[in-house]
Amino acid sequence: MTEQKAKHIVRVFATDLIGAKPIGHALTKVKGISFAMANAICTISGVDKFKKTGILDEQDIQKLEDTMKNLDKFPKWMLNRRRDYDEGKDSHLMSINLKLRTEFDVKRLKKIKSYRGMRHSAGLPVRGQRTKGHFRAKGKSLGVKRKKK
Repeated sequence: MTEQKAKHIVRVFATDLIGAKPIGHALTKVKGISFAMANAICTISGVDKFKKTGILDEQDIQKLEDTMKNLDKFPKWMLNRRRDYDEGKDSHLMSINLKLRTEFDVKRLKKIKSYRGMRHSAGLPVRGQRTKGHFRAKGKSLGVKRKKK
């Protein structure tokens, strides 16, 4: 049995994962994957979630990526994009796709001038937070003007 050298960085789904961490924890660095989703990915792909990321072989990494691409085995409640506005399907977005879709959603809300869209465009909180003591500065500094003599 040959000892293989552990890698410091492993590239999975366009994200660099730290090789010293267990794969169950390291997968949470991919945008769109939570702890529960990382746990489910490891379980379905058959990879031990406590195994260090740096010592995974190419087959294990390929199994993980295949599971991440094909999310049919996951229950619908685990997915982050249910009943999509455009397609009406349930899906799970990760990495750059998640960021782009979020930007498109905010642009759509601004375009149709919904309440949430107007709050986004004004730079105010969208989800009902109170604004008396917070959300003040955010680039809009208001100073006191001195009287002209």
